[in-house]
Amino acid sequence: DTCRNFHCKRGKVCHADKQGKPHCICQDPAACPPTKDYEHVCGTDNKTYDGTCQLFGTKCQLEGTKIGRQLHLDYMGSCKYIPPCTDYEVDQFPLRMRDWLKNILIQFYERDLNTSGILTEKQRNKVKKIYQNDKRLMAGDHPVELLLHDFEKNYHMYVYPVHWQFHQLDQHPVDRLLTHSELAPLRASLVPMEHCITRFFQECDGDQDKLIALKEWCHCFGIKE
Repeated sequence: DTCRNFHCKRGKVCHADKQGKPHCICQDPAACPPTKDYEHVCGTDNKTYDGTCQLFGTKCQLEGTKIGRQLHLDYMGSCKYIPPCTDYEVDQFPLRMRDWLKNILIQFYERDLNTSGILTEKQRNKVKKIYQNDKRLMAGDHPVELLLHDFEKNYHMYVYPVHWQFHQLDQHPVDRLLTHSELAPLRASLVPMEHCITRFFQECDGDQDKLIALKEWCHCFGIKE
């Protein structure tokens, strides 16, 4: 089977021609495997797709067209009304996001105490300092004023989580720049809960070059150089 180890990008599948030579062709959206309701996704065309297979197969078939270029994964779940993000809300967003990232790392560290594997040894050592700090703000639904006060008081606990998330996203390629597709996994999972994340990322791109550099990312989260 010449297609066994032949890789195609999302939205395409391998097809062997008459000579047995593998090629990538567009996935037929109608041939995608059935999905559950919770696997549905919303495209940037505000249309609900049965899953990412159907979405990217559709995008592939529209390749070369304006509609195809503009079609991306917007967020996980069926399309619904997402309220606009106000100036006040977008100003508060990094407070919650910083706290969330810190708590995610703490959860990973606690899991690694029993079965290591999520964090590298270097990452565990970084998070251990936060985990063992008795001044750490515990996870919870905190008011904005408390989050702001804790950031000012315990600034050093928030630096690594912000850096860590950037480097987790910077993978294709690793170039200290975040593209739309690299941001998509984080953004798509959070939009239904944090409707300001799209505007936040747009405003993070200070020079409007459609890339978020590490410096821009840190500036958005209030992390100094």
